[in-house]
Amino acid sequence: MRIIDLYSSSTIKPIISFEFSRPKTEKAAANLNKAFDSLAAANPDYVSVTFGAGGSNREGGFEIVDHLKNQRKLNTVAYIASTGLGPDAVVEVLDRFKSIGIETVFVIRGDAPTWDENYQPHPEAMEYASDLLSFIKKQYDFCLGAAGYPETHSEATNPVKDLEMLKLKVDQGAEYIVAQYFYDNQFFYDYVDKARAKGIKVPIIPGIMPIYTIKMTENLAGLCGTKIVKKVRDGLDQLPKDDKNAVLQFGVDFATEQCRDLIKNGVKGLHFYTMNRSKSVVSILNNLKSEGLL
Repeated sequence: MRIIDLYSSSTIKPIISFEFSRPKTEKAAANLNKAFDSLAAANPDYVSVTFGAGGSNREGGFEIVDHLKNQRKLNTVAYIASTGLGPDAVVEVLDRFKSIGIETVFVIRGDAPTWDENYQPHPEAMEYASDLLSFIKKQYDFCLGAAGYPETHSEATNPVKDLEMLKLKVDQGAEYIVAQYFYDNQFFYDYVDKARAKGIKVPIIPGIMPIYTIKMTENLAGLCGTKIVKKVRDGLDQLPKDDKNAVLQFGVDFATEQCRDLIKNGVKGLHFYTMNRSKSVVSILNNLKSEGLL
């Protein structure tokens, strides 16, 4: 399915989507299969699968995409990243997606694999996601999605320039935008308002990252440039020390509150970064369903 058709539908309730990534160990693979079982039962409108940094471990990613699309029969979006891939490799990946039956591709620049000290970027790799979008749009009929950054991309010179890059992505073929996660909904609302003022009319979907552990929250915030706002810090500080279940429950409650507000403000969808886990997301969805919001 072309994902833009979901976001363009007249459904009153938001489109629900989940994001997964390729597991790196056998234990992680077993846990991912359990997450698939639990989250598939939640009947998402679609799922997406990330792309290995620098194009690494692509084979495992293809297997997951194929599994979700053709065995579990889920509407599936495949990521592709420009970093590390030359044009021939991009074509190879896209042709593989096409053979699997993928109709929507999510296009990002991506990051180099920091763990590989011998990594060398391909000399013909496309520098920006907008370049990759243009390349794909000229040769394929995929529906294309792209990323947005409510708190500004960490490498952008300023928010105005970052919005200009978002507009360029749309001009080059992005039909919908999924926003990086945030812990203050006002960041998202302000971002959408500024994007609309720039003439960006495509759907902009909020990304939701439940708080799973304090360590993960700190690490991801540093990588993604997401502010851990005072409400989150104060809430975590008040929890019993080293109580992992209390942290998990706080994350569920906080994300439920976020989603409740976003839905009441008319978002077209909620995109959950699952981190290959299921318990928190299932709990959040159950909370929203009990309130008649889903």
